[in-house]
Amino acid sequence: MAAGLGCGSDQSSPELHPVTSAAAAASMATARSGGRKAIVLRVMAESARTSSYSYPNSGHCRGTGRHCGILFSIGSSAGGLLFTHGVQRALANRGSRMFGHVRRTVIVAVVGIAAAVVPFLGTGPASAHGFSSTVYAKITPGDEGHIRTAVELEYDLLVVSAADSGDDDPLFQEGTAAFDAGDSEAQAAALHKHADTTLRYVADRFTVTAQGAACQSTRVGDVTIGEREGVPYANLLLDWACPQRTGEHEVRSGLFPDGEGYVKGTKTIVTYEIDGRSGSAALDVDNPSFSTGQSWYERFREFFLLGAEHLLSGIDHILFLLALIAGSRRLREIVLAATSFTLAHSVTFMLAALGLVEVPAAIVEPVIALSIAVVAGWHLWGIWRRGDHATALDPAGRGHFSLDRSGWIRLGVVFCFGLVHGLGFAGALGIDEAWSWTLLWSLLVFNVGIEVVQLAIIAVVFPLLIVLRRRAPKAGLWATGAISACVSIMGLIWFAQRVSGS
Repeated sequence: MAAGLGCGSDQSSPELHPVTSAAAAASMATARSGGRKAIVLRVMAESARTSSYSYPNSGHCRGTGRHCGILFSIGSSAGGLLFTHGVQRALANRGSRMFGHVRRTVIVAVVGIAAAVVPFLGTGPASAHGFSSTVYAKITPGDEGHIRTAVELEYDLLVVSAADSGDDDPLFQEGTAAFDAGDSEAQAAALHKHADTTLRYVADRFTVTAQGAACQSTRVGDVTIGEREGVPYANLLLDWACPQRTGEHEVRSGLFPDGEGYVKGTKTIVTYEIDGRSGSAALDVDNPSFSTGQSWYERFREFFLLGAEHLLSGIDHILFLLALIAGSRRLREIVLAATSFTLAHSVTFMLAALGLVEVPAAIVEPVIALSIAVVAGWHLWGIWRRGDHATALDPAGRGHFSLDRSGWIRLGVVFCFGLVHGLGFAGALGIDEAWSWTLLWSLLVFNVGIEVVQLAIIAVVFPLLIVLRRRAPKAGLWATGAISACVSIMGLIWFAQRVSGS
């Protein structure tokens, strides 16, 4: 292969510069235009395909100082492209701009995905739902026209909060010792011994009123110890005597507020069957009270917000969704996966919340953690097996909905894990009451709140991932691989923690 540099004058001979290029083949010919000679370059198809050009040193033109050209020479064909120094610079600038554009695309996509997901990852890994608490209250008619409330509170949280509020150090010492020992009888004995401190704490923060007049509480029986999702709960039965009988009561809860510094965002789930009405309500710092005569849309709004907040505060469900997004090859796949997951967890969520299905939390929680690791690992396995083609469909295996065999298997796995996640949603909500249309609609609205947040996350993250994959395929593959690896490791850690009970 020979190469040289030629000027637009016949008076000087061009200096020759040797060039070696395995990807490009060129031909030299003399083209006459207006009495001038030009050096012609033709870059062949292989060069265009690999985009591997070699540029020799341009040197200097002698004589007239007219435009110079670069010569690649092989063969005898005269067709080609004239590469002047200006063309070289234009190509170099274009390559620089393309590289800068790709780099900016990668940065924007990665930062966007991080900004969409990182705010949800601030909770502790062991519980995966952060340091929060849920109080459960059931309101029914009592004796002699009283109102009866059965209140369930996390035992250890009740001990430290009541002891701190009442300056009762013996309650703290005895109660925490019983909790550390896992002795339910000792736990009940500690609360019974310090019943005045415990009752005062609860009655000051959980109240019932009738037409604006406060009802007075009285403890009924002894405190008992139960369990919810493996956590000890104290069961406290209270009777409320109201100044006058009325067909409407207001319930307010401010138990375990953020200001105590122990937990954040405490929820109080209330179910009631009183005043000729039945239903459910969700109370928190933004909506601390409800009336048994409230409208249906106010009640549904509370459950919608509760569902949305539950997903946002549940890092395990967020990571499962992130694993689904990272492993989806196109919009159709993530839509079908999200729909499959929704249908599955809606079924088990409704059945468990209505008390028709009951699976111990000791089984549900580890399987949820394992599902996160498996879905994330599925994408890693695809990268290991197919490399750069991990996001490509198998043309021979396409079927309904344009899914290949791998896509259908993944969809089935997601559906099965969705059934388990539904049990987790129901356990977190803590409602296992008998069937009623009001309860059914409340549960559906709670589920809608979950789905709205889920779709919002997909709408933000998946388009960024698509842009990254199209503009910088390698970077997109590395990004989804890194995300899947981190999510899979986190899922395995949670699985080990939940199996061991740590």
